Amino acid sequence: MNYSKKTDQKWQKIWKDTEIYKYQKDDEKEKLYVMEMFSYPSGANLHLGHWFNFGPSDSFARFKKMQGYNVFHPMGFDAFGLPAENYALKTGIHPSDSTLKNIEIMMKQLEEMGGTFDWDYSVQTCNPDYYKWTQWLFLQLYKNGLAYKKKASVNWCGSCNTVLANEQVIDGHCERCETVIVKKQLEQWFFKATAYAGELLDELPDLDWPDITKKIQTNWIGRSFGAEITFPVADKDLQITVFTTRADTLNGVTYLVLAPESNIVDAITTESQAAKVESYRRLVQTASEIDRLSAKREKTGVFTGAYAVHPINGEAIPIWIADYVLEGYGTGCVMAVPAHDTRDFEFAQKYGLPINQVIENETNDAVMPYTEYGHLVNSGDFDGLSSEEAKDKIVSSLQDKGYGKKTINFRLKDWLVSRQRYWGAPIPIIYCESCGDVAVPESQLPILLPYDVEFRPDGESPLKRSEEFMNCTCPKCGGKALREADTLDTFVCSSWYFLRYPDAHNTEKPFDTELINKMLPVDVYVGGKEHAAMHLIYARFITKALRDLGYLNFGEPFKKLVHQGMILGSDGNKMSKSKGNTVSPNVFVDKYGSDVFRLYLMFGFSYIDGGPWKDEGIESISKYLKRISNLIDKFTTSGYKCKDTPDEAEKKLLFVQHSTVKAMEYDIGRFQFNTAVARSMEFLNELTKYESSEPVYYDTLFEAIKTLIILLAPLAPHFAEEAWETIGGPYSVHNVPWPKYDETLLRLNQIELPVQINGKVRSVVSIAADAPDEQVKEQVYSSDKISAILKDKKVKKEIYIKGKIYNIVL
Repeated sequence: MNYSKKTDQKWQKIWKDTEIYKYQKDDEKEKLYVMEMFSYPSGANLHLGHWFNFGPSDSFARFKKMQGYNVFHPMGFDAFGLPAENYALKTGIHPSDSTLKNIEIMMKQLEEMGGTFDWDYSVQTCNPDYYKWTQWLFLQLYKNGLAYKKKASVNWCGSCNTVLANEQVIDGHCERCETVIVKKQLEQWFFKATAYAGELLDELPDLDWPDITKKIQTNWIGRSFGAEITFPVADKDLQITVFTTRADTLNGVTYLVLAPESNIVDAITTESQAAKVESYRRLVQTASEIDRLSAKREKTGVFTGAYAVHPINGEAIPIWIADYVLEGYGTGCVMAVPAHDTRDFEFAQKYGLPINQVIENETNDAVMPYTEYGHLVNSGDFDGLSSEEAKDKIVSSLQDKGYGKKTINFRLKDWLVSRQRYWGAPIPIIYCESCGDVAVPESQLPILLPYDVEFRPDGESPLKRSEEFMNCTCPKCGGKALREADTLDTFVCSSWYFLRYPDAHNTEKPFDTELINKMLPVDVYVGGKEHAAMHLIYARFITKALRDLGYLNFGEPFKKLVHQGMILGSDGNKMSKSKGNTVSPNVFVDKYGSDVFRLYLMFGFSYIDGGPWKDEGIESISKYLKRISNLIDKFTTSGYKCKDTPDEAEKKLLFVQHSTVKAMEYDIGRFQFNTAVARSMEFLNELTKYESSEPVYYDTLFEAIKTLIILLAPLAPHFAEEAWETIGGPYSVHNVPWPKYDETLLRLNQIELPVQINGKVRSVVSIAADAPDEQVKEQVYSSDKISAILKDKKVKKEIYIKGKIYNIVL
C-alpha cells in the first residue's frame, strides 16, 4: 500500500461522487453544529494559518461523525474588506474579480485538504444574496433604535483613506500600512451595543469559552458601579457631568479635565487660552486611544481659562483638557483628585495644581497619593465616615440638590459601523431634502454595489463618484434623493453568518426562525483569540438583539469556543514575507500528501498553543504512515503462524488497544491532537511487536489492525480510507462507528485512588495508572459522593500526588 497525493485525489473524487459529507437535515441523530471562523480570501492560496485552523478542527468534526452525531460543518468566505480595495488601487483589478477568483482557488484547496465541508450551505458575504440580508439586519436595528447616526471623533488613516477601529491602531499607526493615524470629526453610523453591555457581561461566566477570552471581554466591557456628579460651569449656562467610583473623595477635587475632542471645550475656552487649546488639540489628533490611556505616557494638558463650581463647597476649580481623558469613555470628563489618584497626582505636580488630602488610613500616616479606602478628613460634615459610608451619604446629599445620582458605567462603546469604502455592504439609507434620513424599504433590497466605479486614493468612498449609485428617488415623497455613500464594517457581515449557513438559499428571509432555533447555538466554534474583543462581542450583541426582536429564542451564538494557537517561523517569530520565514503548505502537500501534513500539524504542535515550525518533523510523520502501510501489506500478503487460543500476549495487546481508544477519544474530544497521535504511535509499536513475535491469534491481530485504521480515520482521512479498502473493509471507513472500549480490559493497569477532603478520605476512585492529571481531576469531580460533598462549596486548594492520593481543601 502506497500513500501519496494521488491517494488524496482518488478518495476526494469518490467522496464527492458519493456525497458522503452531505448534511442529512432529516436525520434523527443528535445534531452537532461545528464551524470555524471563515477566512478572508485576500490571497490565492491557503497559508499555514488556514491549515492549522481548518485541518485539525475538520478532524474533530470527522471524529464526532464517527461517534454518531449528525454533524453540520459548513464553510464560507468573509469576502468584503479593505485589502481587495487596496489591491484594486495597485493593480487595477476590480475587487469583485480578485475576490471571486481567490474564493474559487481556496475552495479547491479546502477540498484538497480533505475537508468535510458541505458546500451546499456555503456563504460569501460579497454576494448580493447574502448582503441583502446584512442590509435587512441594519434596517431592523435602525427601526428599533439600535442603529443611529451622529458626529464622532474617529481614527483616520490617510493612506487607507478610511476610519479604523481602536483595535486596528497600533502605537498610533494603522495596523495594515503603518501610517500615522489622526483624529477626525465625521458623521458616522453606530450600532447601540451598549444597550446590551450588562447582559454581555453577566452571561460570560456560563459560557464554555477559554478563560483568557472571557477575561478580555470582561475588561473590554468594563462595568463600574459609581455615581454621576454634576459641576456647573462658572459664568455659563452649562454643566459638566463626571462619572466616578470614588464619590468619597469629592472634597479633594481641585480641577476638572475634559477630553480635548469634547464640544464643551469650544463653549468654555477663554479668548486668552484659545490658541494654546487649539494647538494642543491638533497635537492630540496623532495619538491613538490605546496610547493615550497608557500608564507609561507622560501626562500633558492645557488650561481652558474656564472654571467650574464645586457642588459641595462652592469653590471655583479650573477646567483643563488632557489627552488621558477620552470623549468616548464615560462622560468625557473626569474630576481630578490628585491626593488620591496616581495619574492626577503626577498631573498636579507637573502643573502646580493644589493637592488636598481627604482620605486617611487607620494609622493616620498615609503617603500621597493614597489610593486605598480609609476614613474621611477635611471633608466638613462627612469627616470620620468610612469611604463606603461616605459614598452613599455624599451622593444622597448631591441628589437632593440635583447634582448627583448613583449609576453604572461601562467601558464598552457603541459599535461604529461606517466605512468610507467601496468593497462592503451599502448602508440602506437615503437622504432626501424634504424627508431627511429615510430607510430603504425592505422590498427594494438589496442595494447593489455598482461594478463600474473609479478607484482613487482621495479619502472618499468610490461610491460618491458613481451617479448611477448615488442618485435615487425618495421612497416617501418621490422626490430626488441621494444614497448613503458609506458601506458597513465587514464585522457586520460576520456578526450573523452562522445564522445564515443552515438556511443559505432562503430568498424570502435571512433565515427561517424555526429551523435556526433547532440548529443553533453553534455547538463548537473554532478560531483565533485575536477576535475576542471585536467579532465575538459583535456576534453576541447581534444575537441578543435578534432575540429581543423575536427572530431567535436564544441569546448566545456559540456554546463552546476553541482557540487555535499560531505556528511561528523556524526563527520563533511570527511568519511574514519581509522576515523570509514563511512556510508554504503546498510544497509539503505535493511531496507527502495532505494527510502527512495534517498529521504533522496535529502531532508537532499543541493545537491551543502552536509553536515554531521545524521542517524535519514532517519526515518522521511520513515514516510513521509508511510503517503502518508496511504492516498492512504484510498482513494482507503473508501467512501468519496462528495459535488456537489467546494467552497473555493477546491480553496485553487488548489492554493497549482499549487504552488507546479511551485515551484518543478523550484527547480528540478536547482538541488535544498531539497526545492523540502519540497514543496511536504507542499502539502501533505494541501491535508491531505483537505480530512480529509469532504465533499470533488471528482474530486479535485483525481486530487490532482494523481498530488502528479506524482510530486514524479522522486524523488521516485519505490514508485511512485507502488502508480500510486494502484490508477488505466496506466503503467507507468514515461511516464506521468510533470503537468502543471495554473497561474490564483496562484493569491491567488500574489503581484505586483515595480522595481526601479536608484531610479525611471520603471516596476511592478507580483510574488508569498513567491517566493525565486533567483526566484524574475530571474523574474525581464526577464521582457521585465527591460531587455531593462539594456542592455549593468553594475549593481553596487541590494537591494531587500522582497515583497515591488526591487532596481537596475547602
